[in-house]
Amino acid sequence: MSLTINAARASDSKGLKNRWAQLVIGLVCMALVANLQYGWTLFVQPIHDKQQWNLASIQLAFSIFIVIETWLVPIEGWLGDRFGPRPVVAGGAIFAGLGWVLNSYADSLTVLYLAAAISGIGAGCVYGTLVGNALKWFPDRRGLASGLTAAGFGAGAAVTVIPIANMIQSAGYEKTFLTFGVIQGVGMFALAMLLVRPTPPKLVASQHVVRATSNVDMKPSQMLKTPVFWLTYVIYVCVAAGGVMATAQLGPIAHDYGLATMPMTMLGVTLPLLTMVLSIDNVANGLTRPMCGFISDRFGRENTMLAMFIGEGIALIGIMQYGHNPYAFMLFAALIFMCWGEIFSIFPAICGDTFGSKFASANAGVLYTAKGAAAMLVPLASLLAQGKQWNRVFILTAGISICAGLAAKFVLAPMRSRFVNSQNKINTPEAAIRKLPDLQGID
Repeated sequence: MSLTINAARASDSKGLKNRWAQLVIGLVCMALVANLQYGWTLFVQPIHDKQQWNLASIQLAFSIFIVIETWLVPIEGWLGDRFGPRPVVAGGAIFAGLGWVLNSYADSLTVLYLAAAISGIGAGCVYGTLVGNALKWFPDRRGLASGLTAAGFGAGAAVTVIPIANMIQSAGYEKTFLTFGVIQGVGMFALAMLLVRPTPPKLVASQHVVRATSNVDMKPSQMLKTPVFWLTYVIYVCVAAGGVMATAQLGPIAHDYGLATMPMTMLGVTLPLLTMVLSIDNVANGLTRPMCGFISDRFGRENTMLAMFIGEGIALIGIMQYGHNPYAFMLFAALIFMCWGEIFSIFPAICGDTFGSKFASANAGVLYTAKGAAAMLVPLASLLAQGKQWNRVFILTAGISICAGLAAKFVLAPMRSRFVNSQNKINTPEAAIRKLPDLQGID
């Protein structure tokens, strides 16, 4: 049995104030911004072919995008907490659209990097605000709600991978950047006007909940002083490293393996292998977020992390060993995306469980900067793989991911349980009474 709703007024509200309606709006916004990250790998080789910039320099733009997207999210999350989701997501839509439009005119690395920074601001505004919004609307189902919201960011690109790839082939990458930049920016801006400030229901906890949940709301400044946050952060960086590397480098890897343009047929559709792989991977990446969020709601955050992080390590080794076979490449690439995509539901949920809902957007945003730290490894992966030596990258990221899973289960879980229990004891009504001054003898 999960948490039960004591006062269901918020979930039963009509129209746009219905929390499920708000969740759907957020999911669609996330789908529209997803291409900024998950469609990037389609542009890398065409940019290289036309501009003759080396791949490491081009991929630095991706790292800049990820770093800006993640490291500004605490500020953008704070703005969402303070002013509500509508103005922040609307501003993000403008920046996200402008970034891709500027990409279409980039004739130097400087302009490419500037466009990446602008895109990062936009994506951070949308992502950080909407994940925090979901945590506030659904304190009873944090894993599922954040997973569904993040699923838009993971699976949303699956819808547009094929038209983007086709337009790059027929009209060039510049027109593709321009066209989809305008479509995505305008669409997100319109949907932002439908967002409303969360009014979550009151909750009564069930005795069957297996996860440690705090009844204390901590500000980011307080959260940063806790060892449990920093251990969570390090684990996030470790497991995100393999996934971010795969997201950015899957195209170059497929080209180096000689598979990128190989025609593959599935369900009667024939596509170049790289295009088909990206479509499948984005679906897998999106589906795993609500699925693992739901599982972690039921069976515990760290238990889910253990299974999925070890799974990512095994998938990375699998693509290293068998990836030169096109079918094995498709299989293990999908497993990599499935096993790392769930971090975007579990980590926001575990942050809300541990540090409360009131400052959920800002707190989850601070934790989300771990993805930016992991993105710094993308150019390093290009350097390590010089001469098509991808095995070095796979071994390193697989080992780190497996260690992260073990640390989550056997170090983080008991530490977080002790922390939450201690905070809940400090903030019980009995503890508050004990803190009152002794009034004996006062008339």
